[in-house]
Amino acid sequence: MTAIRRIILDVLKPHSPSIIEVAERLGELEGITGVTISLEETDAETDSIKITIEGSNINYTNIEKEISECGASIHSIDGVSAGIKIIDEVNTPQDR
Repeated sequence: MTAIRRIILDVLKPHSPSIIEVAERLGELEGITGVTISLEETDAETDSIKITIEGSNINYTNIEKEISECGASIHSIDGVSAGIKIIDEVNTPQDR
């Protein structure tokens, strides 16, 4: 099976734990080499965040479990890269 190298998630979480703590927890998982979290929106009780995770062999089940243990939920998987090399998206004239 081909390894997942990058995954981008749309996540809804309570204000606590902070995005710093969530990033640290995800970064400690096996197969993950980097985590970036951006705050997209906040309201009275929750934060909408975008999580980008890169690694050599990402285990989605472990990520899902860790996010759930933070009291958060995954709304959608917004991107996935797999294989030997990560390919970044390229804009074409149709994307304008």
